[in-house]
This record gives sequence, C-alpha cells and structure tokens, in this order.
Amino acid sequence: MPGTLPILMKPRRIGDARGWFMETFSESSAATAGIGARFVQDNQSFSAGEGTLRGLHFQRPPHAQAKLVRCVRGSVMDYAVDLRRGSPTYGHYVSAKLTSEGGEQLYIPIGFAHGFVTLESDVEIAYKVSDVYAPECDGGILWNDSTIGIEWPLPASGPILSDKDAALPTLAEFDCPFEYDGEPLMPLAAFGRSDL
Repeated sequence: MPGTLPILMKPRRIGDARGWFMETFSESSAATAGIGARFVQDNQSFSAGEGTLRGLHFQRPPHAQAKLVRCVRGSVMDYAVDLRRGSPTYGHYVSAKLTSEGGEQLYIPIGFAHGFVTLESDVEIAYKVSDVYAPECDGGILWNDSTIGIEWPLPASGPILSDKDAALPTLAEFDCPFEYDGEPLMPLAAFGRSDL
C-alpha cells in the first residue's frame, strides 16, 4: 500500500543569477515517491526560540492525518514514531534534519506520531495534512518517553514546551487506534527527482 512509511523527499532547486525556483509539491511526484495521501489543508507554525519542541502529535481515526513537513525558515530535527499496533518496529522512530536552505520534506503517514525541535531561533515550518484538524481526535505521546528513546538535540537550557505537550501520556499509557499494515519501519532514504 503506497504511503504507509515515512519518506524523505529532496525537491530539486533550479537556480540562476536571480536566485532559485523549487516545486514544493506535485501530486504526481509525490505518488512516484510512494505518497498515497491526498492533502486537504496547509498549515504553518512559527517557533521563536531555539529548542522549541512540538510533539509527539497525531490524530486518531476517523480524522487521522498524514503530513508532509518542510522547514521554510531555519532548521529542525524532525521525527516520526511508529504507533501501529502489532508492528515489529512499534515505538521506533526515524529522524531527518529539515532546513530552509536544503528544502527537504518529510512525509509522516497515518499511524505515526510527529514531532520536531528547532535547531535555531525564528523557525517556520509548513506542512500539508490529509484531514482537517479535529480536536476530539487530537492525541500525542510524551516527547521524552524512555521506551522511545529519542535523543533530542536540545540546548543546555532544555526544551521550550507547551503545557499540553508536557502532560502527554507515555507509550505504555497509550491506547493505540492504529493497525499494523505489514510494512516495518525502515531507515529513511532520500527520494529526489532530477526532473522537478
């Protein structure tokens, strides 16, 4: 089934004396990369301080969301955590550094929690989602759950967190609504198109 695992995309930039041009999204290129989601909304967030941590978030069915995330200003470390019940890689994660300079994009499929930490101040993230925000389906896992074991690249002062994210449940406390589809989590491989 297409689009069931995280995918790192690196769209090509075409530059000249004026600057550069980049196609940030193409449905046909996304499908070629294995992204089967249809996106219905674009969101953007701004994080003022280095070490701002958002996550680990997801939406439950019937409004579960796939996401396509990119950094439009600054840089982040971005994470996808496997939450599919029965998966041999349940609770495992993949990560990628996303930068405005590089234009990398990380696809987060349904069944994975998403989170990121800013690596500098004044960072903006833009992301597409495959379903609208539904507060009744909003969910998350605690960012520093020891069973997941993410080694966040944090400043000495620690993370800047919302009260909501600081109070999320651990993986052990989580009642998983997602089912394993038969594809275990694999290391990220960058997918780039030379004809973009």
